Amino acid sequence: MASLSSKPFLTGFASSLNSDFPSSFSLHLSLHHRLPNIRLQIRAAGSSYGSHFRVTTYGESHGGGVGCVIDGCPPRIPLSETDMQLDLDRRRPGQSRITTPRKETDTCKIFSGVSEGLTTGTPIHVFVPNTDQRGNDYSEMSIAYRPSHADATYDMKYGVRSVQGGGRSSARETIGRVASGAVAKKILKNFSGTEILAYVSQVHNIVLPEDLVDNDALTLDQIESNIVRCPDPEYAEKMISAIDAVRVKGDSVGGVVTCIVRNCPRGLGSPVFDKLEAELAKACMSLPATKGFQFGSGFAGTFLTGSEHNDEFYIDEHGKVRTRTNRSGGIQGGISNGEIINMRIAFKPTSTISRKQFTVTREKEETELIARGRHDPCVVPRAVPMVESMVALVLVDQLMAQFAQCNLFPVNTDLQESLLPRLEPKEVLF
Repeated sequence: MASLSSKPFLTGFASSLNSDFPSSFSLHLSLHHRLPNIRLQIRAAGSSYGSHFRVTTYGESHGGGVGCVIDGCPPRIPLSETDMQLDLDRRRPGQSRITTPRKETDTCKIFSGVSEGLTTGTPIHVFVPNTDQRGNDYSEMSIAYRPSHADATYDMKYGVRSVQGGGRSSARETIGRVASGAVAKKILKNFSGTEILAYVSQVHNIVLPEDLVDNDALTLDQIESNIVRCPDPEYAEKMISAIDAVRVKGDSVGGVVTCIVRNCPRGLGSPVFDKLEAELAKACMSLPATKGFQFGSGFAGTFLTGSEHNDEFYIDEHGKVRTRTNRSGGIQGGISNGEIINMRIAFKPTSTISRKQFTVTREKEETELIARGRHDPCVVPRAVPMVESMVALVLVDQLMAQFAQCNLFPVNTDLQESLLPRLEPKEVLF
């Protein structure tokens, strides 16, 4: 027999329905006749991503800490906190004048899934404590909704919310994504030489021309050479000035993060509903403050004709099928073709600003609000490692899916490339 049972409803709610209702009651729904021998299970929604390499994040901005659980990580991979800390340091608050002044070291600790420096194949638990909470900064927000923030919609959905720092809607939740993404990036790099690099290509109305960045030669050092994470020094200064201009006024601006993937294995992604670009879009758009996603030629491609847009094929000096142009963005038919994958993710201006705004209270009264707290005047510099991490989580999950389905038996070497890494005998860990 299958059944769904709720906890007792609140007294006030029951009384408002019918004065004859008891002060508390339970709802029991019998499905015995319609669904025999089926056990129904309700799972918490929205905090996990991936099928083969599955990540669940947890924690809230002003709670005890945040982190993640990584399930499905291959065993015998060298892994330590140091592997994750580099990207966590790129994401952490307080790193420059154009980020939130909240001071957190974001030092991570691995509690399970690693033994003697190697992954064991069991769930990896990563934890980062919160050390600089200021819950009192959010007293006004417990009453009034911040415009364009998740305060109102969390109340609409759950009927309750974590007021301090925005709870799960805070960008602090992304610590778990970045930690797990660092593991995914290491797997991809070691397996196929895959590199994932993101950078800021726009802040407000300062747009970096695409021809100023060589995607084949771009390096992490170029991106990290300035606080805004734009690889062109001249445009980086313009972007920093644009952020400074609104920061001193208590306002904010948005921007665009561009991400490229080099040496992505061919064949990742599946037709129809699980196309690679669809998975990338979902993953990137799940990040806080995202408002748009483009890959390849994007919306600009709509201004071209088919003859102008098509990527013609040729055979390179190694006998591989390549394309002369890359308007497809490294993905065709929802499947990676081996060319550089490129995408752009738009981020809105930070919702929480220290300027007076009109809003309403939880009691549905109109009011004015000047939000307090510490917030980024522009989120895109710190969003760079977040984007890289989500792209890595998609690709490692798709890599494992491709290996399981299409490389379980010998491949058709006339058309396919084997996904088996070419290791020297001394490199094999088993």
